Amino acid sequence: MNTETRNCQNCKRPFVIELDDFGFYEKMQVPPPTWCPECRSMRRMTWRNERLLYHRDSLDGKNVISCFSLGSGVNVYDRDMWWSDNWDPLSFGADYDFSRPFFKQYRELLERVPMPAMFTSRATNSDYCNHSGEIKDCYLAHAVWGGERLLCLAKAIFCKDAMDSLNLTNSELCYEVINSSKMYNSYFCQDCESCTDSAFLFQCRGCSNCFGCSNLRSKSYHIFNQPYTKEDYEKKIRELDLGSYRALGDAMAKFGDLKRNSLRKFANFTKVDNCTGDNLANVSNCKNCFDFSNDVKDCAFVTHGGVRLTDSYDGYGVGETTELLYESVDTGANGTKFLFDIFVWGGHNVQYSYASHGSQNLFGCIGLRNKQYCILNRQYTKEEYEALVPKIIEHMNAMPYADKKGRAYKYGEFFPPELSPFAYNETIAQEYYPLARGEAESRGFSWREPEARQYQITKTARDLPDHIKDADDSMLQETIECSHRGECNHQCTGAFKLIPAELQFYRRMTLPLPRLCPNCRHYERLAQRNPIRLWSRECMCEGKTGRYPNTSAHFHGEGRCPNKFETSYAPDRPETVYCEQCYNAEVV
Repeated sequence: MNTETRNCQNCKRPFVIELDDFGFYEKMQVPPPTWCPECRSMRRMTWRNERLLYHRDSLDGKNVISCFSLGSGVNVYDRDMWWSDNWDPLSFGADYDFSRPFFKQYRELLERVPMPAMFTSRATNSDYCNHSGEIKDCYLAHAVWGGERLLCLAKAIFCKDAMDSLNLTNSELCYEVINSSKMYNSYFCQDCESCTDSAFLFQCRGCSNCFGCSNLRSKSYHIFNQPYTKEDYEKKIRELDLGSYRALGDAMAKFGDLKRNSLRKFANFTKVDNCTGDNLANVSNCKNCFDFSNDVKDCAFVTHGGVRLTDSYDGYGVGETTELLYESVDTGANGTKFLFDIFVWGGHNVQYSYASHGSQNLFGCIGLRNKQYCILNRQYTKEEYEALVPKIIEHMNAMPYADKKGRAYKYGEFFPPELSPFAYNETIAQEYYPLARGEAESRGFSWREPEARQYQITKTARDLPDHIKDADDSMLQETIECSHRGECNHQCTGAFKLIPAELQFYRRMTLPLPRLCPNCRHYERLAQRNPIRLWSRECMCEGKTGRYPNTSAHFHGEGRCPNKFETSYAPDRPETVYCEQCYNAEVV
């Protein structure tokens, strides 16, 4: 089969299905997609709420913290109760009804089967964390795998003692670090690797004791890319006094100027072979992938994940020794052949299932563990299952679900957004594809107004002590106003409280107290990243006479570089973007 261009059922724009894509779909025994990659990504994300948490009562009589609001239509158990053997998910099962679309029956099952209040596994003392596993002593750490003492951050893999960071891997003692790996005792760094005892770095590698630098390699004792002696460097850093909020703000403003004027490589790649995307490390043969790391190969259209994920398409938060995965969210953890799944860990051949773990041969199930040959939570024999599933797939094609916008959902489509228990602005879709309420609703997404919060602000942001040395333990009793006051589109909580671990961290790092709530701080970090979208561009290198005057000889001489690439830097961006060859010729 040749490469084909088709029109997206959702946005109506053309998209390309390549020969390798057809090979994958044939291997997975699914039809080619009818939605373009971006619309598919947005659709998956409407089924994942990471950050908005609610207090509510569980079915087992506890007041719990949950990512499901009371208006979601979903019942919840306390997390420990849900993972126990004290209830039977099969008791909620139903026979398949060939007179109604599959997705309607599935939504009804979702309203019957209790869900865990939070999507965590093997989490110790980490009650306020969601979509995370193998964690200990963490707080507001979402989309995290393998971590200890992580606070108010997202998308961290194998990290310890870090706070307010985004897309961080294999790092320790970090604050406000974005898209970086193998960092230690560093803060306000972006697109860096293997740097220690440093701050305000951009696109640096192997640096130590550096401040306010960009595009450095294996340097020490530099400030704004200028070398210092060890003694002079340490004196200058002390003089900055970054424990002061005012002084830190001045340093952040200078760092912003530094980043705007810095040369950019077309993508943040480390040990990458034959890939397109951004923020990739130790990845090979992957297409249109983002925030991906740790021995990944042969994947496409995946965002956030990795760790030995192979031969998989269309996922968010997927991986951990998994292969043959398609159109899934928070799925993997030692398994094969996952299709159209959400929060499914371990197992084999699981389709259209939610929160089902360690199981094999499931179709349309919710909340099952260590089961096999089940459909809509009803147990079948192997022979019955293998005879019934093809009939259901045929029925899904003959009687597709139609949403309010008239979009048809046959077999091979991910779950319709309008059936999600989450509103668009509750989910990570709002982070990656932000929409105003009117636009979201015009596209068929639901919207949820924030609940009225019952708190009394006791300390305004402007009344916080300027210096961390003046922040005593009484700060732990304050309800602190967020500077945004709920007037932004960042899932703002309006106010926040500090926990002891946070205050201890600020003191340890000699950093001032924040003026924004954790959600608004998260969105501030998101704004510093490029979108998860690619554009075809040419290298902007034009020798010594270009907008960035080169400092060394390049392979193409003094003329325009002929290299082309796909990049997450849109063509109208102001930055100077180079191909890898030209960029490497300039970095020092």
